[in-house]
Parts: sequence; C-alpha cells; structure tokens
Amino acid sequence: MGSISPSPSLPYWQVNIPPSERTAQCPPFLLNLTPKDIGIISSPDSHFTRDTWPEARQKVLTNRIDLFQRSPSELRLYHAFTWQLKQDYGSVLSFILSQRLHWSDPVVPRGKRPFEDEGDLKVLWNDWPYGIDERIVHLVVWTKFELDEDERTGDLTDEARAMVDSYVKRVFGEVEEERVIWFKNWRYLKSVKAVEHFHVMLFGPDMDFVRRVTNGDVPAFMREAGVDPYAK
Repeated sequence: MGSISPSPSLPYWQVNIPPSERTAQCPPFLLNLTPKDIGIISSPDSHFTRDTWPEARQKVLTNRIDLFQRSPSELRLYHAFTWQLKQDYGSVLSFILSQRLHWSDPVVPRGKRPFEDEGDLKVLWNDWPYGIDERIVHLVVWTKFELDEDERTGDLTDEARAMVDSYVKRVFGEVEEERVIWFKNWRYLKSVKAVEHFHVMLFGPDMDFVRRVTNGDVPAFMREAGVDPYAK
C-alpha cells in the first residue's frame, strides 16, 4: 500500500486534478471528510501502490482489514458517487435496497436460520473496491439476516465465522482455495450498516464463473468507465 504523502502546495480537493479542472471552493462531496480520508485524497496517485494478492491475503489472515484503502483518485470518485446517491435516492441505503438488491424495506429473511434460504443472499460486485491488484475480483455478499458479533470486539463470533466459511467454500468452491479470501468489516468500518454483508475476494477467477455467481452484475466503477468485465 502506498504511503500517505499530502501535497503541501495544494488544497486537498485539488490534488490529482488537472489545473484546468481545479476549483477554488471545495466540492460539496468532499466536505466533512474524516482526517484519514483527507490524508488519502491529498496524496498524489503516483505515491499509491495497489495491494498484491499476497498482501491482501495477509491483511485478512491477520485481521488487519482496517489497512485496506482506495487510491486517492478512487476514493474521490467514491465520495462523489455516494454524495450523488444521497441527492437522488435520499440515502446510500435506499439506493442499495432499490437499485442493487431489489429488496423491500424493512428487510425480512425467509429462512429461520442464517444461510438456510438462498433467497436471503445476493452476491454482487463491490461498486468501489479497495486499491488492490486489478486481477482481484472484489465481491460483496449481502444477506437479509444478521450475523452474530462479539459485543466486545465487534467481530464475528466463532459460530458465525464458521457459517460464513462454510457458505464461501460451497459457493466459491470452483475457485482454488488459495485464490479465495473473505472478511466481514468490523462494525465501525462498515459503509452500509443497515444491511448485513461480508466481502469475498477472488484472484484471477474464471469470469464466466463470476458472471454466474453475480447474475451478470457490473460494478459502478466499471459502468462509469464503460468497461465490460465479461468481454472476451
């Protein structure tokens, strides 16, 4: 991961922006950011290095998922995207439910237990993945049911972790085990807190498999760039 090295000569919202496109005032979507996000956005893209697959695996295996981050320009695009969603849909949650998941609010599971009913889960691409090797496919598994957490740590209980692990092995078993990792963000790291979800990363998977497991989903960052992830 690239180090954070803010540019001292420019306001943070002007970094990585061509001179002709810089604005004197901070755009509304970059107001009220956390110090961490300001530090990232004010760092030149040239200082950022994407995580390799071994580095991504190490972060998950050592439970340092807090170290995942987007590149400066990608984080800027993410904030612009989510800000616009709030203008158009009222909230990111409303967009996720109505446009991505097509689930009604409130979300009510059909099964009595987690993973009991396939209709209680949906696998989609992460619309704005972390700054990782571009061969890594970053998916999100959304669930209508809650996954039990340890109240002290905010992390999954051992029982919940075993249930997720079993699901991942069953659904993503076509991909070699060493090319699959999963994690669930700690409570304070979640960008969408009202709908349960966990992350799955696949290294260099067969894209026909990805198309099948996501039902042909295309993430926002590819839609914005006009990229078809399944093009041969």
